[in-house]
Amino acid sequence: MKKTILFVVLSLHLLFSHAQTEKADTSKTLDSIIVQSFELNKPATFSAIPVSRLLVSIADFSNKTSLVNGLNAVAGVRMEERSPGSYRINIRGSSLRSPFGVRNIKVYWNGIPVTDPGGNTYFNQFAWNNFSSIEITKGPSGSMYGAGTGGLILLNNFEGYWQPGANLEYNTGSYNLHNIFTSAKFGNKDNRSYISYAHTQTDGYRVQTNMRRDNFSWQTKWSKEKYELTASVLFTDMYYQTPGALTLTEFSNNPKAARPAGGGFPSAVNAKAAIFQKNFLAGINNYFIISPSIKNNTIIYGSYAQVKNSAIRNYERRTEPSFGGRSVFSWRKSNPQSDWNIIAGAEFQQGYFNTQVSKNKNGNPDTLQTNDDIVTSNLSIFTQSSIDIGQSWSVIGGISITKTKLELTRLSSYPVIAQSRTYRNELAPRLSMMKKINENIHWLAAVSKGFSPPTVAEVLPSTGVISTYLEAERGWNYETNFRFFLLKNRLKLELTGFYFKLDEALVQRRDAGGADFFINAGDTKQKGIEFHADYSKNCFGNIISKFNIRTDFTFNHFRYGYFVKGTDDFSGNKIPSVPSTVFTVLADLYSYQGIYVNANYYTASSIYLNDANTAKAEPYHLIGCQLGWKKREKGPYRLNIYAGVDNLLDETYSLGNDINAAGGRYYNAAPKRNFYIGIALQWLKK
Repeated sequence: MKKTILFVVLSLHLLFSHAQTEKADTSKTLDSIIVQSFELNKPATFSAIPVSRLLVSIADFSNKTSLVNGLNAVAGVRMEERSPGSYRINIRGSSLRSPFGVRNIKVYWNGIPVTDPGGNTYFNQFAWNNFSSIEITKGPSGSMYGAGTGGLILLNNFEGYWQPGANLEYNTGSYNLHNIFTSAKFGNKDNRSYISYAHTQTDGYRVQTNMRRDNFSWQTKWSKEKYELTASVLFTDMYYQTPGALTLTEFSNNPKAARPAGGGFPSAVNAKAAIFQKNFLAGINNYFIISPSIKNNTIIYGSYAQVKNSAIRNYERRTEPSFGGRSVFSWRKSNPQSDWNIIAGAEFQQGYFNTQVSKNKNGNPDTLQTNDDIVTSNLSIFTQSSIDIGQSWSVIGGISITKTKLELTRLSSYPVIAQSRTYRNELAPRLSMMKKINENIHWLAAVSKGFSPPTVAEVLPSTGVISTYLEAERGWNYETNFRFFLLKNRLKLELTGFYFKLDEALVQRRDAGGADFFINAGDTKQKGIEFHADYSKNCFGNIISKFNIRTDFTFNHFRYGYFVKGTDDFSGNKIPSVPSTVFTVLADLYSYQGIYVNANYYTASSIYLNDANTAKAEPYHLIGCQLGWKKREKGPYRLNIYAGVDNLLDETYSLGNDINAAGGRYYNAAPKRNFYIGIALQWLKK
């Protein structure tokens, strides 16, 4: 096995990168990448904020069977899929408090908050063709984006060169997988529109893992001399079954099995365990130039989520309407010696949720157990100043104050009493700087504070016990970063070290029935090193037209500080859910004849599954590859035909473990070796 892995890693120097498939040479690519996080709007090569950026497009050669491979290529980021449609995203350990879904990470789509006022993000509502780029900032971003200690994800459209046209793509594969992606661009650079539709369905690898998702998006942008108005709409209707976690014995004997009956609870099959989910998001973004030096960007939006969750222990129904807005004023003064920018703004969100929990009778709601109205709001006011001194220094300083309020009224208990909790006056500062030592070496340093109150799902977990006693997480993050641009900018190296001290860390627990609840765990000490390298070269000989390779390495030293609960002392233990080391390689090779090959390699060390460190998931190695042919011609049509395989080594592993689960039910098996084929047709207007 070691020889096989070594051979594959060396061979990958002749293969593909999922994340970035630009046709320009690397120097032009780096210069043209504009960082949008923290309102920088400047080239990535002169950004004082360490940002990871992925470019995605339906016309690219990327593997579109899952979002997992692309995001897992980023050092410090780990995306998990417990079953098709059930995602979890971990940025530097942020999944510690997330049994499923995305929490403690702020997500925006075209500037619109996707993270709802309750702190939850339905990341599974997105399809590949809903955005053209993903921008990831790791660690606290509260100085401009409200509460949160995990990180920031910006999903953007309308980037890069605009050309009207249409795309249609279909792929099919193992486990009865069917994907359809279609989109159309029309208009011009001053009045452009984009419409997309995506359909995904699969039977899944395990029993009780059927999934279906239909996704529609529409974005339009009108530009004039002094203003730019953007409207965005996203609608998703999806259904996915939830098989439940297995014990180690069950996982070893039959990883495809769903959770069996036991402990007075039905099996996942008999309970018809599944989630029915509908999401609607719409927003308007108005960018207005007030004067040559003063600008304003204002967003208003509304969203609605309807979720029905047929679980092993109960049947939950949630309706979650919310609305909000964000407004940022900026002032900029530039001269040959310096560039000074000051911004100030606010973000407000309000939600009116209702959650009803009933007994589950063969996949249908039975006797009502609890009925809760939840009113949640958060307000963040922020300001930031940045200055670039010549071409050598860039300094950014910002601070915000956040207030979060949560009020729960249990309508199913008499007398009806409202319980509330307010988390207020939490200052979140950030200071970062970049020194351009020379054209090839840049040094960055940053310090920031994070503040993250419990989400609605944590205050009102699936046990039904209202937990307003939970405290907010808070902590300081220290980070330094070195960037090297070599070989005429074709080779980029990036080395990052960080230390994050988190107090009152929220930790997940799970009872025998699979219900989640949470506790505060004293403090955690999270240290890490991240390394990134990518190389790209055009015209590599007479046959090869382009060659890319990218590698990322992550080392995590995450430990509990003082953590004692009752008679259990977990102080000094490794934090569960996070591998100590992760290594990825992505590579691609293109020929002048249109043939291309791409591949990815991913390996993660063992992962502890409970706070006591008595159970762990074993290390695993994943290899995927794709072979395709893209017809290149001078006309308006492009044809792309491809075939690929994932998990080439046929590994048995768990992707999306249930942390601290009662009875040792930790494991959610990922698919074994699987195949796919696809065809894409593109028409571009001249």
